[in-house]
Amino acid sequence: QVQLVESGGGLVQPGGSLRLSCAVSGSFSIYAMGWYRQAPGKQRDLVATITLRNITNYADSVKGRFTISRDNAKNTVYLQMNSLEPAEADVYYCYAEGVETMGADTDRFLELWGQGTLVTVSS
Repeated sequence: QVQLVESGGGLVQPGGSLRLSCAVSGSFSIYAMGWYRQAPGKQRDLVATITLRNITNYADSVKGRFTISRDNAKNTVYLQMNSLEPAEADVYYCYAEGVETMGADTDRFLELWGQGTLVTVSS
C-alpha cells in the first residue's frame, strides 16, 4: 500500500555528480526520510536523513559533498551527490519512517525501504 519508488541511479565518472529521487505514495504520515547505501556482503550504512522540520543528518564521509532535500508537495526526497568517489559505488536505498493511517484502531508505525538504485562510479 505504501511504496517508495527510487530513481536517478546510474553511471558517473569519479568526481561527477548524480541526483537521486525517492517518491512516497500511500496514506503515510512521514516522520523522516533518508538515504542509505550498501555494498555486497556489507551492512547498510547511513548517508543522510531529513525530517519534515528540515533537520538534516549526514555521514561524516559525505558532509560538504552531498545534500539531502525534500519537496513535501510531491512527497519526494532528493539526494544531490557531488564529487563522487569510486568507493561510493553502491546500491542506494531510500528510507522512510512514519505512521500508516489505516483507521482509528489500525494505525501503525512503519520503517520502509525502497527497492534500491545502483550507483556506479567508474572511469
